[in-house]
Amino acid sequence: MDLSKILAITGKPGLYLVISQTKTGALVESIIDKKKIPVFSTEKMSSLNDISVFTDDEDLPLHKVLKAIYDKENGGKCIDPKSDNNALKKYMEEVLPNYDKDRVYVSDMKKLFSWYNMLHEQNLLDFSEEKATEESAEVTEVKE
Repeated sequence: MDLSKILAITGKPGLYLVISQTKTGALVESIIDKKKIPVFSTEKMSSLNDISVFTDDEDLPLHKVLKAIYDKENGGKCIDPKSDNNALKKYMEEVLPNYDKDRVYVSDMKKLFSWYNMLHEQNLLDFSEEKATEESAEVTEVKE
């Protein structure tokens, strides 16, 4: 799954797919309603590939957190981000037991679960290449 072309844009709801770069920013398309809009370099854009979640050990890249949710739900949707705060915290602990409880806020969890469900609805969660890489690594270990 390539998260480098999917953006979260401050002040705009949802996630956006980069269509092309322009001199002054980028042309993006909403993954929900497919509307194309220009985004200027003065706006804060974050590639999902550059986002990570604080844990007690180290920061965990977002794609690994999404994979953990995907595995927990067997490829299905996750908890509703509008659930009550205690339910969201409990769910987050099930998915990522060592997340940093002091630095990961409920608002972050709501955004994470909302993004997961958006990506799931649009069939953009594809972990097959990661699974193939893991399996080939296991075969290499067995041969050694």
